Amino acid sequence: MRKAIAADLIQIFTKSFNPIPNNSMFLKKILLAFLAVLCLATSLSAQIRAGRAIQISILGVPSEEKQKFDSMYPVSESGQINMPFIGRVKAAGLRAEQLAAALEERYRSAEIYRNPTIHVIDTDAKTIEQQKVFVGGQVRRNGAVPYTRQLTLYQAIQAAGGATEFGSMKRVKLFRKGQQKQYDLTKSQFMHIPLEPEDTIEVPQKGPFGG
Repeated sequence: MRKAIAADLIQIFTKSFNPIPNNSMFLKKILLAFLAVLCLATSLSAQIRAGRAIQISILGVPSEEKQKFDSMYPVSESGQINMPFIGRVKAAGLRAEQLAAALEERYRSAEIYRNPTIHVIDTDAKTIEQQKVFVGGQVRRNGAVPYTRQLTLYQAIQAAGGATEFGSMKRVKLFRKGQQKQYDLTKSQFMHIPLEPEDTIEVPQKGPFGG
């Protein structure tokens, strides 16, 4: 398709400048250089970038496995995605079909899936900004908080109105993909814990001694 367009453009420009000797060869060189730059730009724009969200789905596995697997995956600032069973995988810099092939090979070599077919869709950059985290418990506004890159555990609680007078910031719970961790947000080293889309945060009620 691109070659056909290039040939048409060259023919048009050549006919337009026929009165000038050797002009057609000069124009061909300019057009070819322009098309090379255009192809490079197109290739780069098709690459997955850090900070985006990509949709990944799988075929050729049991339905219950497919339900766990099919999801939107955020690409971290380091360019990685966190995949079920195999952990972190480099995604940034690859095209969607390259990442799909790499994931299929990883799952086969790890003997997790025998013959998976994986599809990757690189979504619009704004998609990741439209995702949510969920804050509940002893906060002033229970519910969803818009997810943005670099959103921290402390910031999400503040976006939910902060802890109530009954809420304990010393035992904040973070639920992520079936796992639970607890943080003391009265200590500065835990205030900057980064969040991921679909994280759930719970601010528990203070204990009898205020903790």
